[in-house]
Amino acid sequence: MVLRVRTLTPEEHLAFLDSRESASFLQTPAWGEVKREWRAESVGWVDDSDSGEKIIGAGLVLYRRLPKMRRSLAYLPEGPVIDWTDPDLRRWLAPLTEHVSAQGAFGIRMGPPVVTRRWSGATVKAALSEGGARTLGAIPADQTDHAAIGVTEQLKAMGWRPPADGDGGFAAGQPRYVFQLPLEDRDEQAVLAGMNQLWRRNIKKAAKAGVVVSHGSADDLPAFHELYLETARRDHFTPRSLSYFSTMFRALNAENPDRVRLYLAHHEGELAAATIGVRVGTHAWYSYGASSTAKRDVRPSNALQWEMIRDALAAGARLYDLRGITDTLDESDSHFGLLQFKLGTGGEAAEYVGEWDLPISRLLYSAFDLYMRRRG
Repeated sequence: MVLRVRTLTPEEHLAFLDSRESASFLQTPAWGEVKREWRAESVGWVDDSDSGEKIIGAGLVLYRRLPKMRRSLAYLPEGPVIDWTDPDLRRWLAPLTEHVSAQGAFGIRMGPPVVTRRWSGATVKAALSEGGARTLGAIPADQTDHAAIGVTEQLKAMGWRPPADGDGGFAAGQPRYVFQLPLEDRDEQAVLAGMNQLWRRNIKKAAKAGVVVSHGSADDLPAFHELYLETARRDHFTPRSLSYFSTMFRALNAENPDRVRLYLAHHEGELAAATIGVRVGTHAWYSYGASSTAKRDVRPSNALQWEMIRDALAAGARLYDLRGITDTLDESDSHFGLLQFKLGTGGEAAEYVGEWDLPISRLLYSAFDLYMRRRG
């Protein structure tokens, strides 16, 4: 079967995604509206059989132009949505390369949604208790997908390569390691029982203290953003603008009215914490969070997470994704606290194959990578 890639309308793209169990929200047509600094294109893999054209794969391509030139980087975050179990990935990726080259791309970066290894919470806790291991990769995984490892072997054979730096040199990268909470065939009682004692105690503490969790609207985004800026100052990260969140809220919910949801936790009339959750099909994500330093003692963040998990269960989600972690098991590492917080949910750490690059023009690709490194 010979495949070709062509531009899709947003409607065609969304219809294909709706036919699947799930896909990353970064691969929805609406995400192209959020990433305004990139030019967005929906593409589809088409099988032209005797019965007519059939779309069997799709992707959101974001193009970032090289300064002062007409050539661009083509980026597919957490995509494309194709059959990654195919033993011949060349027939999928070769027409993609041909298509984006015709669009003026000098290179491609993509993040196959393929998990190679998983570590249960119990395994991670045991490794921390025993000491010695400083990274997730240093301890045996509970699950290893050899077919997924085969994907990396195919990519290497076709000339694809991991980015030169692990952090994504041009700040486009998505996390390779994430923490996920399986929800399939579980109810609220089972999920709560799987959490550690501290998490259950903090959820109860928030309720006893009078923390009230509610759903917000677009009108509540300025209040969320004010708290988010406080969180950025405290935790030393560069915050996104209010307009970014307003666009995200508008674009994703225009595509599906229940795609993105704002959660607010109030205590004694004050906003104590807030989060943004996203859902596509059976996959739900915790995307952004903000919290007040002064209100930490009443545990609003735990209350918010529990409400988001309950909503995910009610919507039929099979996976609640707490997004990125690093692979560190070193308690002195500044990133360790994030793993520790997420570990309490009773979920598992997962490693994706990571992002992969295909330089079409090696000279231009190297120049763009250098530019983005300097840009920070």
